[in-house]
Amino acid sequence: AAWHPVRDAAAVAEELHALMGRSHDVHQLLDDFAGRGKQLDSCLKRLNGLMNLLDNFMESTADGDVQWLEVRGGGFLLHSTPLDIAATFQSRLSEYDCQCIYTSATLTVGGCFDHFTRQLGLEQADCHAWSSPFDFSRQALLYLPGEMPDPRDHGYTAAVVEAALPVLELTRGHAFLLFTSHRALGVAAELIQTRIDFPVLIQGQAPRTELLESFRRTPHAVLLGTQSFWEGVDVKGQALSCVIIDKLPFAAPDDPVLQARLKKIEDQGGRPFMDVQVPEAVITLKQGVGRLIRDAADYGVLMICDPRLQSRSYGRIFLRSLPDMPHTQSLVDVQTFFRRFEQASE
Repeated sequence: AAWHPVRDAAAVAEELHALMGRSHDVHQLLDDFAGRGKQLDSCLKRLNGLMNLLDNFMESTADGDVQWLEVRGGGFLLHSTPLDIAATFQSRLSEYDCQCIYTSATLTVGGCFDHFTRQLGLEQADCHAWSSPFDFSRQALLYLPGEMPDPRDHGYTAAVVEAALPVLELTRGHAFLLFTSHRALGVAAELIQTRIDFPVLIQGQAPRTELLESFRRTPHAVLLGTQSFWEGVDVKGQALSCVIIDKLPFAAPDDPVLQARLKKIEDQGGRPFMDVQVPEAVITLKQGVGRLIRDAADYGVLMICDPRLQSRSYGRIFLRSLPDMPHTQSLVDVQTFFRRFEQASE
């Protein structure tokens, strides 16, 4: 949540000023003992830093940062996030007389590097993109189920589960179901466990590393996860032969940092949705898609349930950003795809 509305509430403002007053009292006491011991001097130094931070969150109106509040357990965290890091990044970069190379599988959006270079202020970057070493046109199939409801509909997650069930039967498990929210994950978990005969693993049942290890060693497992399973997960072989994604992964619209960034772009005459929300969702989607093919011998089906890929004009940007693979809306094609590999292995 945005910090300023909370900070300006009368009860919070009163407590903040009381805390600052007590901090000044402790500061005066420690200052009286300055130079009498390293530990006391260290405490004074740390208190100075904390008071500066507290003062910043009490009074700051800097346009370059957005301050926000995160509730965690019985406490909370205060964050200050810069809206634009290009100037800071370029300043740090200028301290080193060297060339820099940036590499990643998810730097481009629709084959273009503009979103990445603009964020870092790289005005004269020499950009190159190479195709994947994997043969997606042979190893993968993109399945886009037809007649899906609008993602904003109350029953959308139930529709995702219904569309996924026949695919899971064809793949005999061996699947990740990736969701864009914990709420959708919870709904899907409740619906799917009684509908399939395969082992179901759900994010939150155990630490991520344990869940992944269970997935690898459990035949025909199906794993349901959210953001933490969209990236940094490597499952090679046919333990994972299907990745099902519920929605295009747009950031939550109530995120205070995103809101501030969108407002700034709008104030500058830009297009917040196309300049920020779409590129960042494309990059996140590419990370999720990257879970499917991890080796030259892998094969599998990518299923994206969101109908906006085909019904909205920006859907073409997402499709152009994915590896080059055949598309289908037919379950028969999914069945034929797996049968081809099964016959080749016999």
